Amino acid sequence: MVVRVVFADDNYLVREGVAGLLTEATGVDLVETVAAPDALHRAVAEHRPDAVLTDIRMPPSFTTEGIEAAKRIRAEFPGTGVVVLSQYVEEDYAFELLSDGVAGLGYLLKERVSQVDELVRALDDVARGGSALDPKVVEGLVARRSLEPSSALAGLTSREMEVLRELATGRSNAATAKALFMSERAVEKHVGAVFQKLDLVHEAETNRRVMAVLAFLEATGGPAAR
Repeated sequence: MVVRVVFADDNYLVREGVAGLLTEATGVDLVETVAAPDALHRAVAEHRPDAVLTDIRMPPSFTTEGIEAAKRIRAEFPGTGVVVLSQYVEEDYAFELLSDGVAGLGYLLKERVSQVDELVRALDDVARGGSALDPKVVEGLVARRSLEPSSALAGLTSREMEVLRELATGRSNAATAKALFMSERAVEKHVGAVFQKLDLVHEAETNRRVMAVLAFLEATGGPAAR
């Protein structure tokens, strides 16, 4: 599958650099690059791309325009997935992006852009209606929510939390077993326990990488207070 992509970033050098990477990447067709949210919306309406890659901070306020654009695009063009790029791990922004659902959405750190294979995989995942979360973002969310007494994550054992972190970053059971030096059978048992405790036993297998976020949404009503 070749993913047709529109890319948005207000910084000219970043825009040209990432555009160059995407143009050379296998499996990606970069149909347009833009510098502002309004131009992004027009490009999506015109091209109906499979996926959008957008900076989180764009004009005019340079705060959450990328998140607002992502939500608008998902609402108006549900066939288009969106990956939002951020310079830093910002758990509140990730929570805001995913608060209405995780399907077709991704949140990556800009440092991943140079890892073209990971970037292409994220774009492909959201284009197919899945999700893509940066491992560092997931780690921050898991650590933050697990400290809250009201969180469903508080009922997980330390080993179950380790397995959940691996699954939330997109690893398969086999890859999780290798990362944690466990047998695949042991991982399967922990996965079953995690899903049972988080009341997520009926979720689709493809959502494993975002189970942590789904748990946060189930356990809390909004971002944690700072």
